[in-house]
Amino acid sequence: MGKNHKNLLNNLEKLRKKAGITQQELSERAEVSRKSINAIENGIYVPSTVLALKISRTLGCNVEDLFKLPNTK
Repeated sequence: MGKNHKNLLNNLEKLRKKAGITQQELSERAEVSRKSINAIENGIYVPSTVLALKISRTLGCNVEDLFKLPNTK
């Protein structure tokens, strides 16, 4: 996929705030920089599978809750 995937639906910020944690706290738990979390939330960077799994584990949700591709027909 790479960077700037315009069709990726991203719920990271919403779910992070719902969990009551800051970007810094999430970055520490997922073992990545706060700037990386910010870039993911802003759609600048699409995380690797490993990072997406770490984030979902930290937030107690499925990867599909965080990131989705829109339905296309």
